[in-house]
Amino acid sequence: MSKTLQAIRGMNDILPEQTPLWRYFEDSVARLLDGYGYRQIRMPIVEFTELFKRSIGEVTDIVEKEMYTFEDRNGDSLTLRPEGTAACVRAVLEHGLTGGGQPQKLWYAGPMFRHERPQKGRYRQFHQIGLEVFNLEGPDVDAELIVLTWRLWKLLGIRDAVTLELNSLGTPEARARYREALVDYLSARESQLDEDSRRRLASNPLRILDSKDANTQALLVDAPKLADYLDDESQTHFDGLKTRLDAAGIPYVINPKLVRGLDYYSKTVFEWVTDQLGSQGTVCAGGRYDGLVEQMGGKPTPGVGFAMGIERLVLLLETLGKVPESLARQVDVYLCAFGEAAEVAALALSERLRDQLPDLRLQVNAGAGSFKSQLKKADKSAALYALILGEDELAQQVVGVKPLRDSLKEQGNGEQRTIAWDALAEHLASCL
Repeated sequence: MSKTLQAIRGMNDILPEQTPLWRYFEDSVARLLDGYGYRQIRMPIVEFTELFKRSIGEVTDIVEKEMYTFEDRNGDSLTLRPEGTAACVRAVLEHGLTGGGQPQKLWYAGPMFRHERPQKGRYRQFHQIGLEVFNLEGPDVDAELIVLTWRLWKLLGIRDAVTLELNSLGTPEARARYREALVDYLSARESQLDEDSRRRLASNPLRILDSKDANTQALLVDAPKLADYLDDESQTHFDGLKTRLDAAGIPYVINPKLVRGLDYYSKTVFEWVTDQLGSQGTVCAGGRYDGLVEQMGGKPTPGVGFAMGIERLVLLLETLGKVPESLARQVDVYLCAFGEAAEVAALALSERLRDQLPDLRLQVNAGAGSFKSQLKKADKSAALYALILGEDELAQQVVGVKPLRDSLKEQGNGEQRTIAWDALAEHLASCL
């Protein structure tokens, strides 16, 4: 017997029962970003592999172990994008969007791909919404990114479930001095490090700060601190960010071990974390990457951004019971028609209603059926009202309006009525 076809492990279908919540989340973010003056950009999901090697860093876990890389028919090495910042930088460079020092405030949404061990809140195809800002170098725009996420958490009702963690990585020169001190300290204790940390000691030692191994974390208690190696410029920038967050009333925690997993970060880094999702606690993260555009062949251009994980934030909404009740109903009105003449009239009547009430969610019965079977389908659709159009109603140019939910009785709309076609749109508008 042939193997049953199914989705690739870690790449999940998002079913019709789930998509209303996804749309609610995505629409909430899009409206918020419109209000802050961000413009959407859409990039391909496949890029040349060299793009990610140059930007993310060849010795990062993403490039070394997690990318989906393949050779196409032309012999080019291509990669499904593992994150959005590099692709966005490539796009703004290719199309000259950062030329002349003009600030650019951009956002994007879509799937990313990493070959990780699938678990709750972590998938091989996952979805992100990302923001990137170019040609603005002060702490004011760093603060704006954090402020707008703080506003989003309020809109979604999850502020109490997330915590902001901050750190500064300093300039590349300051970080190089710190890296040297950290390597000296850990090299003298290499035998006590976990296997991953020993591997990172030569290639990416700052990632050791983020180790989940308890013994390694115990060693780091007395290790050199990055804050002690910050240059004056980075310290001033970080102080300016904290001052603005304090003024906005946004609480935060300084996490000196927060380094992020990508090589291109400098100065500000931040994460929004939650303790409601087990080990997958980061729901939004980002920071400043002032050297990345130049590193990828452009002129020196300051940049800062973040990405939020849609799967994790949708899961957080579900976990906290913050899913709006209205999302359970995708149909407002279900139109039942009995007999061919009524079916023909129902089609015309439904389009007339859609013209008059553009936001009305109206489903017309298809496939005929008895009175009982059509009302059963109307009830199953979760609609608030069934419209009934039979031979008698057709002759009189009226429609029966039957409430389907007990809650409507409490609102005084629980009685079935007969409404003339000309008055139907106004009646439905008053009921919905």
